[in-house]
Amino acid sequence: MKFLPFFFLFFTVICVSAIGSNIPRLGTFQETILRDPKASTQNVSNDFQTFYYNQTLDHFNYGPQSYKTFQQRYVISFKYWGGANSSSPIFAYLGAEAPLDFDLTGIGFLTENAPQFKALIVYIEHRYYGQSIPFGSMTNALKKKRLRGYFNSAQAIADYAEVLLYLKEKLSAESSPVIVIGASYGGMLASWFRLKYPHVALGALASSAPILYFEDITPQNGYFSIVTKDFKEVSKSCYETIKQSWSVIDKVAAQSNGLSYLSKNFKTCRQLNRSSELKDYLETIYTIAAQYNHPPTYPVTVVCGGIDGAPNGTDILGRIFMGVVARRGNMSCYDIDAFKYPTETSLGWSWQTCSEMVMPIGRGQDDTMFPAAPFDLNSFVKGCERYYGVTPRPHWITTYYGGHGIREHIQQCSRCVYC
Repeated sequence: MKFLPFFFLFFTVICVSAIGSNIPRLGTFQETILRDPKASTQNVSNDFQTFYYNQTLDHFNYGPQSYKTFQQRYVISFKYWGGANSSSPIFAYLGAEAPLDFDLTGIGFLTENAPQFKALIVYIEHRYYGQSIPFGSMTNALKKKRLRGYFNSAQAIADYAEVLLYLKEKLSAESSPVIVIGASYGGMLASWFRLKYPHVALGALASSAPILYFEDITPQNGYFSIVTKDFKEVSKSCYETIKQSWSVIDKVAAQSNGLSYLSKNFKTCRQLNRSSELKDYLETIYTIAAQYNHPPTYPVTVVCGGIDGAPNGTDILGRIFMGVVARRGNMSCYDIDAFKYPTETSLGWSWQTCSEMVMPIGRGQDDTMFPAAPFDLNSFVKGCERYYGVTPRPHWITTYYGGHGIREHIQQCSRCVYC
């Protein structure tokens, strides 16, 4: 099983600079941000066949605009399927906030388990991502207030229901049970799909699905506490160095020519304007390392190996820089904006967090290895209103899908596996 152990990736430039909040996006793959998704199609198996479904724009209203349609991409592998007559199952992977391309090569669970169950494998792309964007492009869709309102989780899982029912009829597979599968935000969708469409899906596998990271159900610092735990378990001295480094960076930056000193010593590709630019860059390196701390690379071990392996007498900032080199490689300079360039994924997730996916992720003073950065709902709302002209609905997810009372929530979602 190749699902990744945690559920967040990094802080998008849109949320940080324009909206003013650090709600991370959920994501299964680092590559959906740092690489061109088209590159991943080179390794896609010939067993996968691509199709397009003429999808309904709006499943919940009956105005003229609602009946418009768009092309939604889905991919099928018939390789292991026992056929409709054998009632062999359908494994349906629910796409999340990224193009489908990386899922086809990076999600091993379906292809590893399909032979045993003689399952049909289906991957369905999330609306407004990849090749399933209504009205042409993400940029065009988000510019128009009337159009971006159709970009939400309820519409997305309704899309999945419509595609799956269509396929069962087309393949004469009415007796084939459907198991929906997702990771991270996709895992949330899988869980919610089973709750809302139990007549379509017999069960759901929700991997690393933070379905309870809303309102006050989960402590704000939950995510950063996990990242901190990862580093502390690998090396307590590494953890201590990182924790102490933030105040050292601020102290140096406050001195005359301090930012120039930091720029030189961290070999940044451009002059630092504020200490926060360097701290954001380092924070993202650490969170991504924890997010993808899996074999064979174990990035947290790599970062801490650089920090702990610095020559004797190296000061704190020198050791932190050695951690950067260990993780990013020996470069002539380091682009501190590397994680901030807007992409289709970051643009889409920015809208989703400003509408319904309001996850209060933050941290307090001395409760993690990071400096304090509590989630401020009022500031977040103002940022979203300023950028999109929309007021976020922080209580809508728990109203529509539930969440308060974990025991009751899990009991409601029968045949849901959370891992």
